[in-house]
Amino acid sequence: MLLAHVGSVEERDGEQDNEGEEELRDGEVPFYVNRGGLPLDEETWERMWRHVARIHPNGSALEKEVRGAADLPKIPIPSVPTTFHPTTTVPQRLEAIQKYIRELQYNHTGTQFFEIKKSRPLTALMDIAKEMTREALPIKCLEAVILGIYLTNNMPSLERFPLSFKSKFSGNYFHHIVLGVHSGGRFGALGMSRREDLMFKPLEFRTLMDLVQDFDVAYRGYWHTLCKVKIGQYVSHDPHSMEQIEWKHSVLDLDKLSKDELRRELERHTRDMRLKIGKPLSPTKDRRNSMGSPLRGPNSPLRRISRVERRSSTEKKLLDQNASADINGYQIRV
Repeated sequence: MLLAHVGSVEERDGEQDNEGEEELRDGEVPFYVNRGGLPLDEETWERMWRHVARIHPNGSALEKEVRGAADLPKIPIPSVPTTFHPTTTVPQRLEAIQKYIRELQYNHTGTQFFEIKKSRPLTALMDIAKEMTREALPIKCLEAVILGIYLTNNMPSLERFPLSFKSKFSGNYFHHIVLGVHSGGRFGALGMSRREDLMFKPLEFRTLMDLVQDFDVAYRGYWHTLCKVKIGQYVSHDPHSMEQIEWKHSVLDLDKLSKDELRRELERHTRDMRLKIGKPLSPTKDRRNSMGSPLRGPNSPLRRISRVERRSSTEKKLLDQNASADINGYQIRV
């Protein structure tokens, strides 16, 4: 999904609870975030339907049809893929997880049901993911990233990292995020979007550059120009970790980088991710000691923080220019 920031909308790094009700926009259309938990309170429920009446082509007629129906079909609840047969391969598990995410369906209501605060520790975000599986409601792309992390925590040979995009179409900027994955020397992605080729990517890309280029081709298919790519660090497999997810270790401005420069930056980021776990990129028989646990001592050789977080002056300049980044709303409308 993709969020468009338009003229009067300020881009910022602040959390959703510091913002107004209609600060998140999908193209020219604002969308809301449910901040009151579930079940929806009456105010949020009525606001959602008013918003549907405004943004849907059939307007209030659809609202009256749905709310007035006495025999709406029961929506099946998809089965959560939490256990797998030992012989099930990592690619097969990823396909099963993506199938589950897809079965939850994309949230077209204009109201995001689960509030995601990126500054929360991983353990708090995992609690939200558990709630998603219980409620089985439609989700957007940021929610799908959190859910994807939760469903892959028991796969130690699979590394996960946030991968977000900023594109431009018809004068508006759009933002989207997926969960990048790496295993067995191949990259892929899990996610949710209105567009099939802007979410799941099978575990078949040899380099991070190949994965990013595949998303770029998909964007161009919808007449979008990809402007920036933000890549985070590997996420801990410990669901009780108090660490925060590093959402944008590298911020790459595609307008200012040649293809070769982009390739070098992505190769550098790949090395940084490898240093975070202190292991080669190829999987090993035992990765239990390389998961970046928050319980590790500060002198652990597996946590080379100073080297991982060291950035070039160009990168620091890019980050300074984007101090008010777009991390709160994500949606795609192309």
